[in-house]
Amino acid sequence: MAKETASPGDFYASALSHAERLRLPKARSMQGLDEEIALLRVRLHRAAQEHPEQFELLLKGVSVLVRLVAARYRLSDRPAEELSQSILGVIRGIGGTLEPERFGDV
Repeated sequence: MAKETASPGDFYASALSHAERLRLPKARSMQGLDEEIALLRVRLHRAAQEHPEQFELLLKGVSVLVRLVAARYRLSDRPAEELSQSILGVIRGIGGTLEPERFGDV
């Protein structure tokens, strides 16, 4: 009987579209979280503009973003002050989109 030799990554490949499978090798070669953080910020900005009434969803997105930013700093040797400034920037950005009059001075 032949032994299965599929790599762990092949397990998920069946759930991807053809175009996603073509992009998978490039995604595997990327290091760090900068691209994911940037994409999440852009998507959160769009969601805040198009659906400001979905506060719960936006709050979840901001929570994920804060965790990603914190993880990025834990993986680097940047000081804690930079982390707090980055998290404050996240809060200002999303808050400013939702309620510019309240978050302009944060």
